[in-house]
Amino acid sequence: MKLNQIFSFSLLFLTGMTGGITAQAQEVKKVAEPAEWVNPLMGTASNPDLSNGNTYPAIGLPWGMNLWSPQTGPMGDGWMYSYDATKIRGFKQTHQPSPWMNDYGQFAIMPVTGGMKFDQDARASWFSHKAEISKPYYYSVYLADHDVTAEIAPTERAAQFRFTFPKSDSSFIVIDAFDKGSYVKIIPSERKIIGYSTRHAGKKMENFKDYFVIYSDKAFNLSRTWHKKTLAGDTLELKADHAGAIIGFKTKRGEQVNLKVASSFISFDQAELNLKREIGGDNFDQTKQKARNIWNKTLSRISVEGGSVDQTRTFYSCLYRMLFFPNKLYELDAQNKTVHFSPYNGKVLPGYLYGGTGFWDTFRALYPFLNLMFPSVNKEMQEGLVNDYKEGGWLPEWSSPGYANVMVGNNSASIVSEAYLKGLRGYDIDKLYEALLHDANNEGPMSAVGRYGVKYYNELGYVPYDVKINENAARTLEYAYDDFAIYQLGKALHRPQAELDIYKKRAMNYKNLFDPSTGLMRGKNKDGKFQSPFNPFKWGDAFTEGNSWHYSWSVFHDIQGLVNLMGGRQKFVNKLDSVFILPPIFDDSYYGGVIHEIREMQIMNMGQYAHGNQPIQHMIYLYNYAGEPWKTQRWVREAMNKLYKPTPDGYCGDEDNGQTSAWYVFSSIGFYPVCPASDQYVLGAPLFKKATLKLENGKTVTINAPANSAANKYVTNMTLNAKPYSNNWVSHSGLLRGAVINFDMSAQPNKNRGTNPASFPYSFSNEK
Repeated sequence: MKLNQIFSFSLLFLTGMTGGITAQAQEVKKVAEPAEWVNPLMGTASNPDLSNGNTYPAIGLPWGMNLWSPQTGPMGDGWMYSYDATKIRGFKQTHQPSPWMNDYGQFAIMPVTGGMKFDQDARASWFSHKAEISKPYYYSVYLADHDVTAEIAPTERAAQFRFTFPKSDSSFIVIDAFDKGSYVKIIPSERKIIGYSTRHAGKKMENFKDYFVIYSDKAFNLSRTWHKKTLAGDTLELKADHAGAIIGFKTKRGEQVNLKVASSFISFDQAELNLKREIGGDNFDQTKQKARNIWNKTLSRISVEGGSVDQTRTFYSCLYRMLFFPNKLYELDAQNKTVHFSPYNGKVLPGYLYGGTGFWDTFRALYPFLNLMFPSVNKEMQEGLVNDYKEGGWLPEWSSPGYANVMVGNNSASIVSEAYLKGLRGYDIDKLYEALLHDANNEGPMSAVGRYGVKYYNELGYVPYDVKINENAARTLEYAYDDFAIYQLGKALHRPQAELDIYKKRAMNYKNLFDPSTGLMRGKNKDGKFQSPFNPFKWGDAFTEGNSWHYSWSVFHDIQGLVNLMGGRQKFVNKLDSVFILPPIFDDSYYGGVIHEIREMQIMNMGQYAHGNQPIQHMIYLYNYAGEPWKTQRWVREAMNKLYKPTPDGYCGDEDNGQTSAWYVFSSIGFYPVCPASDQYVLGAPLFKKATLKLENGKTVTINAPANSAANKYVTNMTLNAKPYSNNWVSHSGLLRGAVINFDMSAQPNKNRGTNPASFPYSFSNEK
């Protein structure tokens, strides 16, 4: 091929792949199929000591009940897939929200050749990323030790597998139902395997089983069951601590064996129904194409143009990750009615249920994103929360599924309040408000449900440092915001004034922990004296996975009140600046060693700014409350460019159920929900030259920044619906009516725009 032909071919290929890129600037003009831009391997180069995302390549559908992932780690290991691994042990059905929470509803499938190798170590095969294709809707990998190519295509509760075998008289498929109690049965006459797994990492659940059904399009020449590392006798049905099945057949070179797989938390019959409804007579390629269409349609709700290839890939990879959380736990019965297995009482009950999310993480940006872009999905989630409360007696703060005893706060208050305040209707909000009042005034069955230390909080206005309640200052600050959220919802529901006054007062409890001598939040003893000694660089102790420099900004609802406490706007700005100026020193004595969140802050070279964990992620936007919005614009761009890449090491800490991705998606379109339980988004600066948001109500929000570039990161002027706009925020209600926002971008900041207090975002202290 001649040189000019090679160049023309390369440019043509590049243009087709990206949907239109200028050869000079590599600028993405239009994205036709956003699913092709997603890298599900983003964040998978992680381990317990250093998280670059702690993700796995999830193959599934948006909010689908089941996900699938190649499994490189041993059974029970939360790090089921690590980019640096060299062997695959199987392909696992998973519901894992994070490696720290581990998994439930899991079993694995693995093709093997050359012998009945069913143990997870014996059956493992070398693989290479060079022979791996990972898409949201499709996964393929070559298993070198078995000379088999494995492919997966998903639905919400089912999937299809396609295994391309070599010529062999010893080809097998292994089904591993895992340990902790499992069951399998092979039915050769129907080319069928059924089974269940009871393995789960969380609190004991009565009657919990993940029922699965598997159909093969090839008859079985051999059928055996096994337990642990031993083949069973002649039985085709086995219940054991660790049960599995293996089927075998002769194959020709290139012969494809197809499996149709589905599961249910309810019964084998329901699993069959899920399979029939979601796959039916479709072949593998039809299931793959349907999944691809769903992803393209869902991801296309936001289109971005004018960014680089890497920025566009990062955007859609983050958006993909967000759209899994939380996941559906409900199913549709034979009458097409919504039903679910209750993790609270072990019964099958009517209605919606979702799980796989920690509100400590996701109240900040993931749920605001759902309220803006997918309110109908969040409406189902709110109905699910009603069922959580009715069946368990409390709202879950971390559901995986049911109640998990991790993290702090009572942030279900924000999740419930924000949804209603932003217009969601058609569910039992009175029952949810009842749940908020109940949980806000009682300690739960574990410290992460209800409010741990609530008696102290309600009497003293804070949770004391010296009463053996861990992370007490963090709890106090989050309870105060949660009280604000309850107050706002109570007002919208026209609750009695005496009741509202309680939560209005408690919303100011954050002030009780402000230490004027340091200008930071500090633990306080029961007698009213501040804890001593005090090291603002000490992680944990009074705070949660952070230090005082991170948590002192957790006054989402009243930044003006925090400005006042810190001595005015200039001192407040200086304090914000200090976060980036200070060296990344730390005191890890509370943990007895360096936890991964500390290490991630230390190595990012952004001072004390610890973006890899949630407490400080909103802090960059707070310059808007003190008249220096250009500093927000600078640091937002810095964080997006430096801390996110569309690569296996592409995050700067735990991705955490879509929250860290949601920060990027919001920030890249130009605004962020600092205070979710308000009507405002605080402005930053857009990353792309154009972003188009297609809202569920049929309206469109178009964000234009034609002069945007790597150098032009500052907003000089702005118009909203063709009128000059000087505020440092935009309203949710305004966006819902449709909007066109034009940003004029420049390499130099405009230090006159957004400096008037009338332009500042909402603060509770300013309420009349």
